[in-house]
Amino acid sequence: MEQAGEPREPVGGEPTLRRSISLWQMTLYGAGGMLGAGIYGLIGQVAAEMGSAIWLAFALSLVAAGLTGLSYASLGSRYPRAGGAAYITQRAYRRSLLTHIVGLTVACSGLTSIAAGARVVGENLQALPALESLPTGTLAFIYVAIVGAIAYRGIRESMWANVVLTLVEAGGLLLVIAVSLPFWGSANLMEFPVRPETEAGLPLVFLAQGIVLTFYAFIGFEDALNVAEELKNPKRNMPLGLVMALVLTVVIYMSVAIGAVSVVPWQELAEANAPLAEVVARAAPWFPAWVFIVITVFAVANTGLINYVTTSRLLFGMARDGHLPPVLSRVHPVRRTPHLAIGLIFALIAILILAGDISELASATVLLLLLVFLVVNSALVVLKLRPGEPRGGFELPIAVPALGALVCVVMFATRVGAGDWRAPVIAGVLLLGVAALYLVIRRRRVADEG
Repeated sequence: MEQAGEPREPVGGEPTLRRSISLWQMTLYGAGGMLGAGIYGLIGQVAAEMGSAIWLAFALSLVAAGLTGLSYASLGSRYPRAGGAAYITQRAYRRSLLTHIVGLTVACSGLTSIAAGARVVGENLQALPALESLPTGTLAFIYVAIVGAIAYRGIRESMWANVVLTLVEAGGLLLVIAVSLPFWGSANLMEFPVRPETEAGLPLVFLAQGIVLTFYAFIGFEDALNVAEELKNPKRNMPLGLVMALVLTVVIYMSVAIGAVSVVPWQELAEANAPLAEVVARAAPWFPAWVFIVITVFAVANTGLINYVTTSRLLFGMARDGHLPPVLSRVHPVRRTPHLAIGLIFALIAILILAGDISELASATVLLLLLVFLVVNSALVVLKLRPGEPRGGFELPIAVPALGALVCVVMFATRVGAGDWRAPVIAGVLLLGVAALYLVIRRRRVADEG
């Protein structure tokens, strides 16, 4: 008999997802999710908080986010299944409402990330002379259609596209590092902003804000967990690939941070609209400006593709396990992708693009993701203490997920205490909406069974 929380396997000859992802593809997929588009604009915000000590914020946030990353790596080696945090939540707590909330919270974060990125792509492409006459919304819509087509085409195609985009994305950051190397050693890397609240030094509250900002540069864990079912030898390659991605990411981030403040004073970096483009323009004035625009578009596209694949596998996994309508669990017999889930995502993103500015919604989903990470870390604690649970290829001391959960609580409190009341309110409304959707689905299911 199937126990609560156990996955439902495909029946009746239904095609399954293709297991084709290698270790190096997993590493680049994880790194692509973490490198993402954030560093191209994030570094200016961090400079405003941390001065020239941006590298310190990245180092400390790696420790904070790394705890959750290790928990995801351990869970992926134990339960290599599509569904990610939703499946883990159901397995640990066996509460359908909590599973539903966690799963759709992650899905909401993916949708808003793709939609926000689409508008960034549209705005950047408008800077190119050949495309300046096209509306931002049109360019954004074309971009989403291309990304959706790649996701529909197949996991192999998506992974190869991710490899190319990650190499271009990382290449842009390596370019920043290369052109800034002659300037290394010219800046004081421990120069902090002086606030009215303090005459010198860096108060803990500002250090916390810097860590919170850079923490979000390392949160591609859910992306990796959701493709574990399509990974070769997941018990070994899932944790190894995720850890390798973390190491690669932090080395690049810290090098970029040191190079950036060495070329551009942190005060000016904080004011720049495109901080890294400004670094390249000053360190290498011979480099064509339009090339860095293209690199930025590729970086955003990589994040969009990863979120597209992740969200489609999440909806697929939740539908297969009975938490969403079963139609979303269908797999295309030729492409071996969850094509109906991919189609639904495209429709929802198109609506979000038409809605215009969604920055506040995206900010709210960041808060919700911290709650998801709290649930995932505590779920690993529960599963480690439960007799009979399978062990993975990467086991952790129970203190690691416990500390990861504590860090998420601190990050959440710091973010809420930042003073912007709109994001917490939107997060609360989203939670109520997700709960209401659960009640509708449950009532319909009961009516169908009756």
